[in-house]
Amino acid sequence: MRLPRRLFVPCLLLALACAPVAARPAQYALDPVHTRVMLDIEHAGLSKAIGTVSGSQGTLVFDPADWSSARVEVSVPLARVDFGDDRWNRAVRARNLLDTERHPAATFVSNRIEPRDATHAIVHGTLTLRGVSREVALDATFNAARRHPMPPFRRMVGFSATTQLSRADFGIDAWPSMIGDTVGLRIELEAVRERGTGRDDADDADDTAVGTDTPGDETP
Repeated sequence: MRLPRRLFVPCLLLALACAPVAARPAQYALDPVHTRVMLDIEHAGLSKAIGTVSGSQGTLVFDPADWSSARVEVSVPLARVDFGDDRWNRAVRARNLLDTERHPAATFVSNRIEPRDATHAIVHGTLTLRGVSREVALDATFNAARRHPMPPFRRMVGFSATTQLSRADFGIDAWPSMIGDTVGLRIELEAVRERGTGRDDADDADDTAVGTDTPGDETP
């Protein structure tokens, strides 16, 4: 049976409205409080010195159903590197090592994602450190995507990643008899989903409904 002409357009619009919408990767902002970069390097052949950097900022685009669409850009404030001792920190930040006065931040920008399975991928990208850019690959693990259990119950994702660098590749070659060349990196990352992005924009209304920031409240 043919539809009357006057009903064809309304029915077509209704069908289009009911059609499934293609999923869109969500955009996230890094949580600088709960994101950490940890580094270890051989110290005098005796042990590995371990430092941490907090306060990283950046953006992440991610869809758990499609790793290949992911993108990440991160800025790491090297002036905040902490080895647990003020004198040691000053030595690491000095011109012959990280040179944080002239190069206060390192940046990483992904350019290709190589999925391995639902929770693992190799993240290829460009790391710029001390004014030198090199291609690096991170072994990344997708830990979870869920609402944070504390107010304002925002939607979060969490990742872990590791890699190794040669400090000489970035022109950092001071103290070769005291400091090893290989730097191990471990990254623990949390990010907050930005409203208006993702697989279900209706979730944004839920974010407002379930909770809002309360002045004076602190969440771990």
